[in-house]
Amino acid sequence: MFLLVFYLQNSPHRLLFLSTLSLSLSLSLSLLYRLASSMAKLVVEVLDSVDLLPKDGQGSSSPFVEVEFQGQRQRTATKFKDLNPLWNEKLVFQVKNPRDLSDETIEVSVYNDSKNGHHKNFLGRVRISGMSVPFSEEDSVVQRYPLDKRGLFSRVKGDIALRIHAVILESKSFDPEEEVLQHVNGVENRHRHNNNTTHSYDKATESTTAVPSHEVNAKKFDAEYQYMENQAKNKKKKELRTFYSVGTGSHGGGPPPPPAEKFQPAFVETRSDFNKAGSVPSASVMQMQFSGQKPEFAVVETKPPLAARMGYWGRDKTASTYDLVEQMHFLYVSVVKARDLPTMDLTGSLDPYVEVKVGNYKGLTGHFEKNQNPVWKQVFAFSRERLQSNLIEITVKDKDLVKDDFVGKVLFDIVEIPQRVPPDSPLAPQWYRLADKKGDKINHGEIMLAVWMGTQADEAFPDAWHSDAHSINQQSLASTRSKVYFSPKLYYLRVHVIAAQDLVPSDRSRPLETYVKVQLGHQLRLTRPSPMRNINPEWNEELMFVASEPFDEYIIISVEERIGPGKDEVMGKLVIPVREVQQRFETAKMLDTRWYALLLPSVAEETGEKKKEVKFASRILLRLCLDSGYHVLDESTHFSSDLQPSSKHLRKHSIGILEVGILSARNLQPMKSREGKLTDAYCVAKYGNKWVRTRTLLDSLHPRWNEQYTWEVHDPCTVITIGVFDNCHINGKDDARDQRIGKVRIRLSTLETDRIYTHSYPLLVLSPSGLVKHGELHLAIRFSCTAWVNMVTQYGKPLLPKMHYVQPISVRHIDWLRHQAMQIVAVKLSRAEPPLRKEIVEYMLDVDYHMWSLRRSKANFYRIMSLLSGISYIYRWFDGICYWKNPLTTILVHILFLILVCYPELILSTIFLYLFVIGLWNYRFRPRLPPHMDARLSQAENAHPDELFEEFDTFPTSQPTDLVRMRYDRLRSVAGRVQTVIGDLATQGERVLSILSWRDPRATAIVIVFALISAVFLYVTPFQVVAVLFGLYTLRHPRFRSKMPSVSVNFFKRLPAKSDSLL
Repeated sequence: MFLLVFYLQNSPHRLLFLSTLSLSLSLSLSLLYRLASSMAKLVVEVLDSVDLLPKDGQGSSSPFVEVEFQGQRQRTATKFKDLNPLWNEKLVFQVKNPRDLSDETIEVSVYNDSKNGHHKNFLGRVRISGMSVPFSEEDSVVQRYPLDKRGLFSRVKGDIALRIHAVILESKSFDPEEEVLQHVNGVENRHRHNNNTTHSYDKATESTTAVPSHEVNAKKFDAEYQYMENQAKNKKKKELRTFYSVGTGSHGGGPPPPPAEKFQPAFVETRSDFNKAGSVPSASVMQMQFSGQKPEFAVVETKPPLAARMGYWGRDKTASTYDLVEQMHFLYVSVVKARDLPTMDLTGSLDPYVEVKVGNYKGLTGHFEKNQNPVWKQVFAFSRERLQSNLIEITVKDKDLVKDDFVGKVLFDIVEIPQRVPPDSPLAPQWYRLADKKGDKINHGEIMLAVWMGTQADEAFPDAWHSDAHSINQQSLASTRSKVYFSPKLYYLRVHVIAAQDLVPSDRSRPLETYVKVQLGHQLRLTRPSPMRNINPEWNEELMFVASEPFDEYIIISVEERIGPGKDEVMGKLVIPVREVQQRFETAKMLDTRWYALLLPSVAEETGEKKKEVKFASRILLRLCLDSGYHVLDESTHFSSDLQPSSKHLRKHSIGILEVGILSARNLQPMKSREGKLTDAYCVAKYGNKWVRTRTLLDSLHPRWNEQYTWEVHDPCTVITIGVFDNCHINGKDDARDQRIGKVRIRLSTLETDRIYTHSYPLLVLSPSGLVKHGELHLAIRFSCTAWVNMVTQYGKPLLPKMHYVQPISVRHIDWLRHQAMQIVAVKLSRAEPPLRKEIVEYMLDVDYHMWSLRRSKANFYRIMSLLSGISYIYRWFDGICYWKNPLTTILVHILFLILVCYPELILSTIFLYLFVIGLWNYRFRPRLPPHMDARLSQAENAHPDELFEEFDTFPTSQPTDLVRMRYDRLRSVAGRVQTVIGDLATQGERVLSILSWRDPRATAIVIVFALISAVFLYVTPFQVVAVLFGLYTLRHPRFRSKMPSVSVNFFKRLPAKSDSLL
């Protein structure tokens, strides 16, 4: 780099170079210079560790952490008798060469301090690649690493939380633009100076005139590092040592922090993608970290205390059906009804309602006007962990304009509340006499109540009023409850328009241009104009629609004549109820056609006897059927959750059960910060035709749902989608839209059967401003197989039902029908209570997946390149064999080749044996984590803002003309490259076809003469001899090879193509 700058200093064109130098290049030059002429410190912050293995023989351990980097070794203080220690100490190391940091390994070991420091027991270690270390404290995040074994017989348990980053220290303040100008104006002096400083950067850090950088005080780090070196020199002393944490603030190092409480997180996160970072090469490290994507975008394995893992089956009845979530205990109060209530008003009337109060939480029922025997049938649920009182106060009050009157109350002690565990029958409610304010029983008035302790497995849980929603009104309460929805059953409606007879035009002198318009609900399709311009036209065209049960819509068919542009005339109309259309189950047999009488437009709207009196001679030939053998696609086939046909008679039996526990979410972003609130989060999960919605937890960034749901699985090659949303309808805002927080897709075929997957998934949302992480979603998933034989045979069956292959639907029709199916599902689910609104359904079904996106096009391009990389690797390997880059491997390939030529019957068996061995070898490196939304694969991390702005634009666009022109020019440039590649492929194919086409008579003559000679040679020569000669010629030594292209390649490139015939 310095030679380049020196050359530019003496070049006559340096001014032109400086004027065209971009800001990005200057920053790159400055950063490289910064790394070359400066030193760095590595800061390892040891936070805490959880669930360590006891090693002192008394059920505990005294752990400390020892970190080793580039021969430097430091340790933390010892936490005596603590299996969940909390250190919060920073250890600082000197980095010899910052550019080589990515090739280094940081080894963190945890030991048990025994015999006052003279002996230590191994508790686990973590090896971290330097490639994952950021060069800024702001970019570093806290990561939890599972402790790894040191040897085969080591016993290790638990994990450790670390935060690691590197800090660059400089000998002077850093200004990128000034650095570049100084490179150009004073290169000769700088060149000499840099030759000295690059070999003695240690002395530069000791200079007392150095200016501290904006990140870390260089003097302070040197002082702290000198202190640690002095501590290391005193290792041989026998007395007990005290280790101090190294701070980065202005106060310097100090004594260890006071002992804190044992820290027990809500769920323990373990990162299995970093625990072996140091034992593999750098390229493998990136692969283990999900193709180099950022750690905060990766899936993290967790270990929540679930009943399915902790063996609760014999001790808890709920664990058998609700074992994928953490148990949450609730106090349930069921207010059923009251009778014989006393009147309170002077008019002798009573408007009663019930107030249930536990501590500061208060729930209210609705009130009834002038009713002394009201029936409420309402359940209240109070979280046991948030109970603030041991007394339950249930009060009946009279609704009044000024102040509500007290009628009576009933008190319960929480200690005496019975425990109910499903599947026990519901607790029978009992009558309780009301008491006055002093506690004395009153003469009139009783209330029927049931009070019990239960869990979220209770059947009263979904419809209950919850204490975390105590601040909203009764109207908005319904939108916070958990519900299960089912999509409507969809069918494809096929309308085959064949012909019409005896049409009556308004003007018989002009030729007819007729077409048929078919409408079903909001779906409208037109046929092409009939080529027969007379009163008996023919179309013979099929139109497809999407119909849904209960078939309460009508098919409106009209024959129209096109008189002029924008002017059409209806010649006849027909209305047919969908419920009268027959269903078709068999693929080989089509339903019979039928003639339908066309009615005048004025008569088609009428019914009854008046309709029968009108006689109209025109009629139309149609074939109508509901194709129930298809599966109606309402989501993309790439991540479809249901592939069953519409008819229940054609559906297959289930092969397993999918159980999903929606545990919690962590670190959500405040979606309502403008309103002074946090986030009202709820989850929606969709698999097959079953949708589930969890309850809404109000004003929380760490909601805990702990709700479990079950689906039947008919095909393992399906995908479940789980989304998180912010409820914007709490305050009755009907025009608001629920905000997206993120979603997760999981393919069932990637899951092992009967294994419990507990992971924390990042919630990523792509917006016009870029990729945003809104938090993490914690899930527990288990896929259980009930029919192994059926599941294995599914892999040999077609993905879609039989009718999709016997009578396939065109791609353009499939896209249009998918859009219509999405609209129908959204409308049906939005009419439920609480509704699944349109924006929720569209986001879950990816309604805009087919729209153009330059970012998605790049992602697909890189996917293709990654596939071709395997082919290129095989080619490079074979090229290395041919050029004898590894002589031993080439000799072994020669021997194997000769064996296969002599014994050709071993070729197939050898190939399949190799496939078996390779598959068995790759079993060691099988994915341990389920798939997720990959930000790096989606090209979302570094997407250009204009590309994202275009992706989220409306269709048709609403942007100004200049911006649209710029996008069009960019699309033309991209399409030009694609056009060139397609043209090259077409050229190669046309050259192959021209070999025997005599388009080039000399080339074709050469080919046929060569073919004749080869045929005679192969007839008289054994095949093994030909194969050996061909193989030895292909694998010949580089000494016998030429750098020029071969004769066959030269001949093929000279063959003619049709590219010269293009205009």
